[in-house]
Amino acid sequence: MRPAILLALFAVATAHAADVHVRVSPSIKTGIEATNEFPTIQMALDHHPIPKPNRDGTPGRVFIEIAPATYQERLVVTQNHPNITLIGTGSKPDDVLITNSLNAKQAGGTFVTATVTVESPGFQADNVTFENSAGNTGQAVAIAVRSDRAIFKHCRFLGDQDTLFADFGRQYYVDSYIAGGVDFIFGNATTVFDHSEIHEIRPAYLTAQSRTAPTQTSGYVILNSRITADFVPPAPSADRIPAKPQRQTFFLGRPWRPYSRVIVMNSELPTTIDPAGWSLWNRNDTETPAYYAEFKNTGPGSDSTTRAPWSHQLTPAEAATYLPTTFLAGPPKGPDHWNPIAEAAKLP
Repeated sequence: MRPAILLALFAVATAHAADVHVRVSPSIKTGIEATNEFPTIQMALDHHPIPKPNRDGTPGRVFIEIAPATYQERLVVTQNHPNITLIGTGSKPDDVLITNSLNAKQAGGTFVTATVTVESPGFQADNVTFENSAGNTGQAVAIAVRSDRAIFKHCRFLGDQDTLFADFGRQYYVDSYIAGGVDFIFGNATTVFDHSEIHEIRPAYLTAQSRTAPTQTSGYVILNSRITADFVPPAPSADRIPAKPQRQTFFLGRPWRPYSRVIVMNSELPTTIDPAGWSLWNRNDTETPAYYAEFKNTGPGSDSTTRAPWSHQLTPAEAATYLPTTFLAGPPKGPDHWNPIAEAAKLP
C-alpha cells in the first residue's frame, strides 16, 4: 500500500471514529456479515458493518480498501448503502481493475451491461479502474452512475461505446482518465470533469448528454482537461483517391436528447477534432436546441471560427457559472452548496 494512502486512511479513521473500514483481497478466503475482510468487492458492499452517525449528526462512511488485483465482478451499489468509498491500495489506478465483458446484444439492452452500477448517494472512488472489455461490439457500459454528490479521483474508465453512463445527480471526476469510441460519456447527470484526460479511440463522438428540457440543471462540463485521440488522419495522396473517403475526425458531442448541454473550457483539443466541433444527431437535422459551448480552449483543434453555427463561445461571466463549486452547488431553490473540490481533497 502506498504510504500516502496509509497516512490518509489513518487520518480519516481518527478524525471520524464512526466510519467503517473494510478490506478486500483475493487472498481472503471467506467473509461473513459484520466482519471487516472479504474476498470480493460485492461481498464487502453487501455485508460491511454499518457505520454510526458522527458526533455532529452527519452520517458515517464506509471505506472499502481494495488490494491490487483484477476483479472479474459485476458490482451493484444499492440505494440502501450510502456513503461508500472504494479505495485502491495499489501505487496506481491500473493496479485495481474491476472488469467484465457484456454488450447490449448479449444482455438484452444497453442499461443492463454495466460492469459497475452505482445507485447510492455520496459514492466515492479513488485509485480504481472500471472496465467493460467487450470492445467494438456495440453498447457496453463500464460504469453507470446514478449518485448525487459522487466523486471519482485518480480513476480510469475503459470501454468503447457507452463507457461511462453519468446519468443522475451531481458528479465530480478529477485527475482521471476516460477512454471510449462512440458516445462514451452519456446520460443526464450534472457533471464536471476536471483536470482529466478524455481519450477518443476512433472517429466518433465523445459525449451524448441527454437533458430533456431547458429548465433542467443537468449537463457536462469538461474543465482544465486534455482531450486526446490515438488515430491519425491519413496524409493526402495525389495518386490514390479512396472510393468512399472515411471521416478521420471526431466530435465533442451530439445530442442524445433535444436539450443536451456540454461545455468545454480551458482544455487542450487535438487536431483530430472535426472543425465543426459538434454534431447533430440525425443526418437530416439542420439545427438543434442543444446547448454546446466552449471557452478559452487551446491546442490545434481549438479554432472557434469553424464551429457549428448553433454552438456558442462563452463570455468570462458565462464561463464562471460552470465552475465546479457553482455548477454543482445544488438546485437554485435550496442549494446545499456542495464543494466537490474540498471533498475530493480529503481523498488520498
